Amino acid sequence: MKNVSIGCFLFLLVSASAFGQAPVRNIKDLSFMAGKWVTQGVWGDMEENWSEPMGNSMMCSYRCVKNGKVVFYEFIVVEQMPAGPVMKLRHFSPGNIAWEDKDKPYEYPLIFLDDNVARFERPDQKTSLTFQRLAPDKMKVILERQDKDGKWVQDEFNYVASK
Repeated sequence: MKNVSIGCFLFLLVSASAFGQAPVRNIKDLSFMAGKWVTQGVWGDMEENWSEPMGNSMMCSYRCVKNGKVVFYEFIVVEQMPAGPVMKLRHFSPGNIAWEDKDKPYEYPLIFLDDNVARFERPDQKTSLTFQRLAPDKMKVILERQDKDGKWVQDEFNYVASK
């Protein structure tokens, strides 16, 4: 009887832990982000070009132009990892000068996914990016970050589809 009780306890323990785990997401779940997106804001004119998922990745090129001059670029990949998609981001100054070390891109694991909404957050929890497809021709991107004083700042970018 004792073995049956221990067996039942172990079964319930394993079942409960498996039940509480979120399913691993697939890179294809992020296809709603694909397209060419443009907006204007205080940073300048912005453009994001997201590829459709291919194999185990997606990629994006971003540029910000103010008064006719490039402010900065970003190159972003989202790669399928065993635990789920991870966004890897690098910034570049004009002249293709990288901001981050060559082997240390900013990494943002996917922490939330729902219909047409994806949230990526850095493990240090000081920066997050949320992508929300509002309509076939509209996507909102929210950048939340801590400034140098530790205060939370939120920037919202309302993109429209472009050709």
